[in-house]
Parts: sequence; structure tokens; C-alpha cells
Amino acid sequence: MASAAWRPLTPAGPASDRAIEWARSWNRRFVSELAELVRFPTVGADPRQAADMRRCADWLASHLSRIGLEHVGVLETGGPPVVYADWLRAPGKPTVLVYGHYDVQPAEPLGEWRTPPFEPAVRAGRIFGRGASDDKGQLFVHVKSVQSWLATSGGLPLNVRFLIEGEEETGSAHLPEFLRRNRKRVQSDAAIVSDTPMAGEGIPAITYALRGALSADIELRGPVRDLHSGAFGGAVHNPLQAMCELIGSLHDHDGRVAIHGFMIVFASSRRVSAHSWRRRVRATSR
Repeated sequence: MASAAWRPLTPAGPASDRAIEWARSWNRRFVSELAELVRFPTVGADPRQAADMRRCADWLASHLSRIGLEHVGVLETGGPPVVYADWLRAPGKPTVLVYGHYDVQPAEPLGEWRTPPFEPAVRAGRIFGRGASDDKGQLFVHVKSVQSWLATSGGLPLNVRFLIEGEEETGSAHLPEFLRRNRKRVQSDAAIVSDTPMAGEGIPAITYALRGALSADIELRGPVRDLHSGAFGGAVHNPLQAMCELIGSLHDHDGRVAIHGFMIVFASSRRVSAHSWRRRVRATSR
């Protein structure tokens, strides 16, 4: 679900005013184009949707080229392709990488939908369709912001790169290698993850940190056969109980990670991140 009504931030100057007013006047067209994007059933976890994934990537590339972005390409990864585009005509200005993804979660259970998940419907000022708010809607906010600036000012106040992948919902298996191979292509001063929510309707938010995820296979080995609990209970540890205790030991009673050394590394990374943000803000405000 995504809001079909466009509510801008406070303008920062005449150029922003023009871009915002232009976006307002094109609101219906933008909503229609977002609906067109949502119609692609890009369920990355379903191999049957591979052709739809490709068609969606081609559609995005064509759209980005049409609105004035350059060096547009559908780049192979070994999995669903990455869509890349940029606008680098602001010498001396920072370069921002906008990351997003066009794959979506499965739409099941289908019976819970009032309208088909890949036939977007507008109700009460919102678009209902799978992917409208994860992540095609958020991505389109940045795409349409760039389009509005280019249409009204002929340029952007900074340099922009777009990197839009098709495997986010399944773990981005091919993205690390893609980034290694294309290090120069994606080099930027800052990155925006175009895949986060607002605090509420009309309340924009800048998300500067997200929790990570760790996947692991853990195998515990115990007796090769069932043991009688009356004779062995308490003396031989049941593997299921041991697994529960192991998982339960990952956090303390206050919810903090209890893995030795983890919080030290986390606190150090937070200090580095905060220092880096302050330094970049000072540099770009000069």
C-alpha cells in the first residue's frame, strides 16, 4: 500500500518550489506510472516469475532514460538483473547513490486481498498492490523527485546514481559480487536506501540505521537413539533442550545481545558512523 497523494517537504528555495509545483501538476500521471510498475508480478522467490522480473527491469531502464537519466543499463548479475542509471553533471558537488529494489514478497494468502495484488487499486487516496510500499513506491519517490528537478531546472543540485536490484527479498545473493565488479560505477559520497517507511502520513523521516540479520545452520548431536527419561533425564542433555538454551542465551534479560565482544564492536561502529555523518554535513554545508 502506498499513498496516492503527494505531500512535499518544506521548500528549500525557488528551484525546489518549481519542482514541487511541477510534481503536483503531474500527480495523476505519477500515480498511473507507479500502478504500471506495480503490475509486474516480480516475486523474486518464484522461478516462474523470471520473465516478469526481466520485463520489469527493462521497463525501469526505459523509464529512467525517458525522464533524463544517463548511462542507463540493465546489468547482468547471475540472477535477476540490476538496473543502473546516473546523472553526473554537477562537478564539485557530492554524489549520492539511491538504492532500491523491484522484487517483491509473495502475495499469498490471496484470499486476504480485497483486489488482486498485481492489479493496483486506488482507495481513499492510497494505492493497494503488492510492492506499492516495498519497494516500488519508495523508489518512485526518488525517481519522480529527480524527474521534477530535471524538468523544471534542467539539472540537479548534486550528482545522482540509481542502483535497483531484483534480489533484496531473497537475500541479495549476487549483489556483493556485482558491487565488487562495479566499484567505480557505484562510487559515491553517500547512499540512500530507498526502502524505509515514513513515521506517519505527512511526517517524513530519515532512517539512518537498521537492524541487520544473520542466518546460520546449527546442528547439535546427541545420543544415536531415544533414551528413557526416567533413567537418563538430567544426566544426558536433550539436544532440543540444549538448542533452546543456546538460542535463549543470545540475549540477556534486558534484550541486549549477550555474545561476547558484540556490543564492543557495535559501540565502536556507532561512534565512527556518527563522526562520519558530522564530518560530511560540515563539508557539504560549506
